[in-house]
Amino acid sequence: MSAVTSLVEIRGVTKVYRRGRERIEVLHGIDLDIPSGDFVALMGPSGSGKTTLLNLIGGLDTPTGGSITVGDRRIDQLSGGELAAWRASHVGFVFQFYNLLPALSAQRNVELPLLLTDLSAAERRRRARIALTLVGLEDRARHKPRELSGGQEQRVAIARAIVSDPTLLVCDEPTGDLDRATADEVLRLVQMLNREHGKTVVMVTHDPKAAEYARRRVHLDKGTMTAEPISA
Repeated sequence: MSAVTSLVEIRGVTKVYRRGRERIEVLHGIDLDIPSGDFVALMGPSGSGKTTLLNLIGGLDTPTGGSITVGDRRIDQLSGGELAAWRASHVGFVFQFYNLLPALSAQRNVELPLLLTDLSAAERRRRARIALTLVGLEDRARHKPRELSGGQEQRVAIARAIVSDPTLLVCDEPTGDLDRATADEVLRLVQMLNREHGKTVVMVTHDPKAAEYARRRVHLDKGTMTAEPISA
């Protein structure tokens, strides 16, 4: 039987920040493989390095040492401009506080990542409608964020994250600002995108119940990692 090919391959990754003369090593030689179609929950206490690792996987930051390969690209070797273009094509981001523009409708918020492409306005609208339909908000397309509930805002944010059909869906505490019932609705949506649409998901969460929606948990503590498999 052939080995499963990793979509994300992390080898010996370190991350060091400097504060004046102080050297703070946040990640210590991380090795991690994420197969295509996986759903990984990154867990750990505050300061464990989980958000730093997520940012490296999503190309929002670069490692101090080691390598990060996503697909066939060594993203740790890309320049700033190359990395920005790679993110726009390959990564969908979902954050805790939605980051929607209040003056724009749900439709226009979802279209935003497509402004970086050469798609026509009509095609951008079509793809945004498809994404909103997928998250169950086709009837809220003209509503602005203040006219939506927190759960609906996060679903708009998820639609925005998937509108460009990214390789990776990167979620940073996506339910941290939601009540339990609404959080479960959002997590079921993310799980559906993983299981039915084949999206590879990497999610940072401190919530064990949120992590139950993932296929695997990866625990970080003081910049080192242990893995715990989960049955899908």
